[in-house]
Amino acid sequence: MSSTNPVPDLEAGIQYWATQPANYDGVLGGYGTGSLPRVDSLGSRRFLLDLLPELSTVPSPFRSLSAPLSDTRRVRALDVGAGVGRVTSDVLLPLVSDVVLLEPVEPFINEARSRGKASESGLETNDSGYRVLWKGIADRSKSVTFFKGALQSFDPVAPGTPLDRVGYLPQDGVDDTESKFDVIWCQWCLGHLKDDDLVHFLQRSKKALRDARSLIIVKENICREQNEPVTVFDEQDSTFTRFTWRSKMFSGTAGLKMIQEKIQHGLPEGLFPVKMYALREA
Repeated sequence: MSSTNPVPDLEAGIQYWATQPANYDGVLGGYGTGSLPRVDSLGSRRFLLDLLPELSTVPSPFRSLSAPLSDTRRVRALDVGAGVGRVTSDVLLPLVSDVVLLEPVEPFINEARSRGKASESGLETNDSGYRVLWKGIADRSKSVTFFKGALQSFDPVAPGTPLDRVGYLPQDGVDDTESKFDVIWCQWCLGHLKDDDLVHFLQRSKKALRDARSLIIVKENICREQNEPVTVFDEQDSTFTRFTWRSKMFSGTAGLKMIQEKIQHGLPEGLFPVKMYALREA
């Protein structure tokens, strides 16, 4: 880290990502056409099912044949820094009922909406030519609600007015916009937050959890150096890569406790290690 101690700049980060292609390859830094998306999504679903086995929709190592079905309430997830909706479509919709998707970069949120709209119409590809068919959207058994905004100011408890919604709609005109969440998923986006912004976002997120079993999942790159706390600043996209994620997330200030952590294996050589953390209210 240089002597000037650079910190993430919101506008600089948004400007960088707005120059990248609005597709998997763009949001994954050029790794969107190889094995990374599939391996990453499989690892994420497995991690979530380890923690909430009732989300399994079929008999599996996560839920036995004799396990009771989950109750009838809808399971809600928040996907922040969601890009074009990769985690929403490949990780969350296969397991939960409703997803709220937050993304600040205009080309990305527009592409996510396009994929959601195409899925709702039952199309196999959207206007950009990408394969879609998000689970549960065409038959309106599941939903995705779209918000454009940044983590620095977004409040999961009171998110404001959505850009759009596809799929399921609550009965009798019920507004579920401010309903709480069973899962808040934060992947490859918290590096855009300065330390105090990170703590404040986690504090707001904690207040948006539905109950004692609800989770905040963080999946981020970590520094390789382990002898001392380090932070690597990337001038290109104005982000931090932290080795000190644990101290930032699990401090008394944030009011969270870690219940599980796991390295994501199977990613291409040469990348920073990627670790998943599961947090609950302390």
